[in-house]
Amino acid sequence: MIRRRLYTEERYSPLARWSFRLALFSVPVVALAALLYRAGMLDFQPAIATLGAGLVLALVAAAMGIVAFFITWETGWLGIGRAIAAVAIGGLVLAGPAAVLARGMMLPKLTDIATDPTDPPRFRALMLAHPRDANSLAFGGSAAAEAQRMAYPGIKPVDLTATPEEAFNTVLALVQKRHWHILDAIPPRGTRRDGQIEAVAVSPVMGFRSDVSIRIRPTAKGARVDVRSSARYGIHDLGTNAQRIEALMADLAAERRRR
Repeated sequence: MIRRRLYTEERYSPLARWSFRLALFSVPVVALAALLYRAGMLDFQPAIATLGAGLVLALVAAAMGIVAFFITWETGWLGIGRAIAAVAIGGLVLAGPAAVLARGMMLPKLTDIATDPTDPPRFRALMLAHPRDANSLAFGGSAAAEAQRMAYPGIKPVDLTATPEEAFNTVLALVQKRHWHILDAIPPRGTRRDGQIEAVAVSPVMGFRSDVSIRIRPTAKGARVDVRSSARYGIHDLGTNAQRIEALMADLAAERRRR
């Protein structure tokens, strides 16, 4: 008697397979947007479009992965591992941008922040190196100044008991430590000339550029440091300029306390 073996074919969830593929594909799309923009091979708008496409792919993949998880759980089909992986990869890709956007949506649409909005540090060397299609280097005026005061009340000048020359050297060292690209560094000259440092700061992931101007002005008790940071492109800095200024001022105050 010949016994027949019964083979049961295990079905694989197509949704789980495609969610995993989309999640994997979103990673190089996002990475490509960052790499090409940092290398100067993509302009701002195409880079944002490419980044947005990668994030949409990650979002769709995560949503498909969630649906595929429940389908495989209920039916017993293969693919639950890939569904979980798709959700995990999509979540990792989306986590950083989602946190930045969530914070930025609660802030006013500003691209230029200064510790002294009524008399912000000016751009001189950067005027020559500024791309024509970039945001204007002219400060936003009284409306922008009032919006800044409401959103960032802690953005203020730092008064030091050091001489203007000492303050200039300390600030210059902090700028160099941050690896900002310095375009000009004019040391102060007593009460006759303010010190000024102009540099370009680059964001760590996408490489978005912001123009920074730092002024060191003599005072009766020492020196006052003012900082201005202006996003080169976009209509909203999502709070990055204020964060940059706050971090620099905090390091400056800490550095002077150690001396």
